[in-house]
Amino acid sequence: MSNQTISLSDELYDYLLDVSLREHPVLQRLRAETMTLEMSNMQIAPEQGQFMALLLKMINARRYLEVGTFTGYSALAAALAMPDDAEVHALDLSEEWTDIARQYWQEAGVADRVQLHLAPAADTLATMLIEAAGSFDAAFIDADKTGYQAYIDSIHPLLRTGGLLMIDNVLWDGAVIDATDDSEDTQAIRAVNRSLADDERWDLSMVPIGDGLTLALKR
Repeated sequence: MSNQTISLSDELYDYLLDVSLREHPVLQRLRAETMTLEMSNMQIAPEQGQFMALLLKMINARRYLEVGTFTGYSALAAALAMPDDAEVHALDLSEEWTDIARQYWQEAGVADRVQLHLAPAADTLATMLIEAAGSFDAAFIDADKTGYQAYIDSIHPLLRTGGLLMIDNVLWDGAVIDATDDSEDTQAIRAVNRSLADDERWDLSMVPIGDGLTLALKR
């Protein structure tokens, strides 16, 4: 028994993956290719992808959007978890990274479920608000940290009541409690975490998976 979350040694983490991870072969190949890239640390952990996919199944999600797609792992995990008629809206700026994503979405047979929006996320979200307010079941934010609060505020009206917002990197490799770290990104994450703690629009839980994942359910 423990009154707080245990820390994971490398051996215990390997055990966790060994007895619980069911990673689709295409997700495995995408993760392996992404690990060869200079910015590979931007990819979510496989157990986080599986956890998020499970949450999408639990709420019977059919419309999902994400701000920040990188090489497409989270979008692919979402598309594989949802029904054939589901919609995944992936928002990103990088054609280079999302070209990799497109290849694996195609390989997994879910390319027809994924709509890629290559434009500033703020612009895409503004258009969605006009056309699709209240129509999304779930959303994921994993993009520029200084934009997090604006993305949260834009996504809130896009979600249905009971819709799920997932926010990545909320523990920021521990930097959120490092008093010597006053970088712009770290300050932005601290501000978002504090703001959400007091935001009555959401039911809230912060989960120590990956680099920290906040789950916010729209009231």
